[in-house]
Amino acid sequence: MSRYAHPPAALWIARRLRDYALLARFHRPIGTLLILWPALWGLWLAGGGHPAPRLVAIFVAGAFAMRAAGCAINDFADRHFDGRVRRTRDRPLAQGRIRPAEALGVWLAFSLVALWLVSLTNPLTIALAAAVAAVVALYPFSKRFTHYPQLVLGIAWASCIPLAFAAQTGEVPPSAWVPAAGVVAWTVAFDTFYAMADREDDRLVGIRSTALRWGRRDLAAIALCQLLALAAFAWTGALFGLGAAYWAGLAAVAALFAGQLWKARSRGAEAAFAAFLANRWVGLVLFAATAADGLLS
Repeated sequence: MSRYAHPPAALWIARRLRDYALLARFHRPIGTLLILWPALWGLWLAGGGHPAPRLVAIFVAGAFAMRAAGCAINDFADRHFDGRVRRTRDRPLAQGRIRPAEALGVWLAFSLVALWLVSLTNPLTIALAAAVAAVVALYPFSKRFTHYPQLVLGIAWASCIPLAFAAQTGEVPPSAWVPAAGVVAWTVAFDTFYAMADREDDRLVGIRSTALRWGRRDLAAIALCQLLALAAFAWTGALFGLGAAYWAGLAAVAALFAGQLWKARSRGAEAAFAAFLANRWVGLVLFAATAADGLLS
């Protein structure tokens, strides 16, 4: 054997770690970004443009941990369906390269990391995080009994806003629920694009979604959700006294939303998925506009 060849044990470990990384979607950071930008936005709002650096580090690490845990429990819940869906048939659990018990182990490991991170904050944040973890675990199974799993996901995603306020200020003021409502509406919109990409496969395997529920009204419903999100984001700007940088960013978000609807106008799977991916820029612009406003104030 060449001195450069990997021994069988090392090769097995490397393949195992690779499959665990694929299960956690480390190769597809879009989901982490869609969690991270609203979380940072919430911290900047709660901190008046100057959040505690320690909390920023905790929330960045927490976004990675929670996304990885969410992906693991999602694939566990969908293990009997993913192999029959074109976009997900190559996932390691669907192909049998990872056992269901291992997927639960990955979920537990990253959940414990997230728990440790939140333990570094305060009792209110810990209590809220426990409720959020329950919603995250519920989301994959909600596809079985409701056509609105996107709403469940939106609640999970938007929870980063009250969590940010709890961690930064020790309380969740009524004003925090306005940006949270905007994130719910935005999430329903972008996850409906995601569901449109899998619509025909989901119909065959029996998974429910807003894309199936709304049918040919999908783009109109997405546009309505985006308008509701913009209204909530505008209300947020007024409530928190944000300035010109924020309002310029909000105008850019409106343009991005319009571009997504145009991208998905054919309702084809690839077009809908491209519209979904474009939402990474929405979160970035919203956060950057809020951060810039804090620097200028």
